Amino acid sequence: MKLKQFYTGGALALGLAVAGSAWAQTSTAAVTQGAQAQDNRLVLLGTQGGPRVGVKRANPANLIVINGKKFVVDAGYGVSMQMVKAGYRLQDLDYIFITHMHSDHTLEYGNLFYNAWVTGGLKKPVQVYGPTGMKNMTEAFFKTNEIDITTRIADEDRADPRKLIQVHEIQKLNPVFNQDGIKVSAIKSIHPPFDETYSFKFEFNGKTVVFSGDTAYNKDMVAFAKGADYLVHEVQYEDGIRRLAKKLAGDKQSAEQQYQHFKGSHTNTEELGRLAQAAGVKNLVLTHYVPGDDSLITDAMWEEGVKQFYRGNVVVGKDLTSIDL
Repeated sequence: MKLKQFYTGGALALGLAVAGSAWAQTSTAAVTQGAQAQDNRLVLLGTQGGPRVGVKRANPANLIVINGKKFVVDAGYGVSMQMVKAGYRLQDLDYIFITHMHSDHTLEYGNLFYNAWVTGGLKKPVQVYGPTGMKNMTEAFFKTNEIDITTRIADEDRADPRKLIQVHEIQKLNPVFNQDGIKVSAIKSIHPPFDETYSFKFEFNGKTVVFSGDTAYNKDMVAFAKGADYLVHEVQYEDGIRRLAKKLAGDKQSAEQQYQHFKGSHTNTEELGRLAQAAGVKNLVLTHYVPGDDSLITDAMWEEGVKQFYRGNVVVGKDLTSIDL
């Protein structure tokens, strides 16, 4: 597996290669050189779990590029800028998949599409797949921006953006999508109080990449991700969520209630290790860290709990981690 980490201070990106868990610097190159027309690549655009906005991580978003087609999976705050930092043009966006309707996964959904349109060059409709409510969210977004849309169409001779997006609310899980040798299927994840939350599996060119979305330990994931080349899975750290629960405690919910909410909605490191081992995935990519801004939790600590049970390769994902597929 070849993995790159893009650091965007200045115009350079640091290339890192991974063999097992050993990291070695391989090259330094401009960020834009990473975005080739026929890339097959996974990029973690944002790895922060939850709606908190910080400086260490962007909110949840991923990019998977398959035979040059750009699929964004979840669109948390900052996704547009992160996609540009990773070296991809917004107007080349092809598809958006949304796992569920929590704001940290949807807050920049409308703006991602809009930025692709307003920066110029968006010629073909972007296809959107997500839960019930996506159509209403899209219509509301366009209504909010109606003045700007009308002005730019008249003043700048732009195409109507409302004709450049097609929204599909998920009805069928297998497949959700099946075109050009790329199949996407889904299972329901476990993320109360939502009923309609999804994990997605991308199958292409003999490879499989699975995105967990937000979920507590889900036994159905073992079969769903069986033998996957990459399982991109959310993760939480036990001591960290206890500290976070105390911070969030208020009049309506105690620290214990907050803690139990996290326990019932997300997957801790040990649970994830067991799941990945049972599924026999080749590579486990950690993302959507809960909490993602706790300075007491090191990369080694995130990995340690997982590796108690999982014998495969673990990638402790960071924003703009980029993996050749």
